[in-house]
Amino acid sequence: MPNELLTRAVEAVTPKALAEEKLKTGLPIRIYLGIDPTGTKLHLGHSVPLRKLRAFQDAGHQVIFLIGSFTAMIGDPSGRDKQREPLTTEQVLENFKTYKEQAAKVLDFTNIEVVYNHQWLEKLMFVDIINLAGNFTVQQILERDMFDKRLKEGKPIGLHEFLYPLMQGYDSVNLDVDCELGGNDQLFNMLAGRTLQSTFGKRDKFVITTKLIAGTDGQKMSKTYNNCIYLEDEPNDMYGKVLSINDDLITVYMECCTGIPMSEVTEAAKALKKGSVNPKDLKMRLAREIVTIYHGADAAAVAESEFQKVHKDKGIPADIIIRNVKKGDLVIDIMVECKMAPSKTEAKRLIEQGGVTIDGKAITAQDAKAEAGILKVGKRKFLKIFL
Repeated sequence: MPNELLTRAVEAVTPKALAEEKLKTGLPIRIYLGIDPTGTKLHLGHSVPLRKLRAFQDAGHQVIFLIGSFTAMIGDPSGRDKQREPLTTEQVLENFKTYKEQAAKVLDFTNIEVVYNHQWLEKLMFVDIINLAGNFTVQQILERDMFDKRLKEGKPIGLHEFLYPLMQGYDSVNLDVDCELGGNDQLFNMLAGRTLQSTFGKRDKFVITTKLIAGTDGQKMSKTYNNCIYLEDEPNDMYGKVLSINDDLITVYMECCTGIPMSEVTEAAKALKKGSVNPKDLKMRLAREIVTIYHGADAAAVAESEFQKVHKDKGIPADIIIRNVKKGDLVIDIMVECKMAPSKTEAKRLIEQGGVTIDGKAITAQDAKAEAGILKVGKRKFLKIFL
């Protein structure tokens, strides 16, 4: 339904009147989502705009999936407090191989146009870039939150980062689209495309920004924070991670990461507010749904059964906190970071007393490195570790 296309998992539609007008005609619109394959793994945060693009695909619109084979070599500064490492074309194309496999869990690639922006961006002459830059001011660029933050902190801003919105904006010109879709951290870049489409006499474009979701620790879901639920996580891991999210994220995940009817999402929100439902029950419903999407209903049933069995038999709380940690991280550091010990001194004392275990195996060395499993400190503190 058009109203849900513009509302579910949507942060904003700009300008909304244009979007409603175009959809009201009943004619297919051209809509695109661009991604820069800067890594090899997609997480649930990435799935939000992918699911929105799939909704337009299912509604009969002309969808385009753009691979930033050129822009990834610049590095999108959106949401970054430091410069991204630029990639080579070979790295970008290699990363996209795994991106496509994962994105295919959401999108139907038999009915989608896939394009690569190096095909037109690498053909631009220097005079073309100067002309593109003439449509924007330095003040406009510096108003972006991450640039303002870096300036105040004395961190460098690369001149090439100023050019990124121009490149993304020119994608819209080349594709001549009715709509561009992306996370709400992409709004500036997408509106740059709207400006350039007008400059080049192309069709009027509206922009849809989707909601950003937090990870297992409440921060923005990002591999930087080791708090991701990845699309290729094993069913048991995926189920457990979903159960570990904060209670205030339950309905956000329902809306943005699943196809659970919005009427049910609304009722869940009301029940949570009233305190008439156990958040754990809603999380289990949510976890089953998410695992089903990426692994099937049978795998979801097995994951739920296994989770309940393990936690019941071993006395582990069902709402155990989960952390993704880096290989080589020390157990004492994790204990302090996750408030399982008030200080490193106390963490070392607990280890010396034999009060720290991972999957039942005692940690005896103060420089012990973390392993995947259940970290238990004392009798009542538990942490599920993923590497």
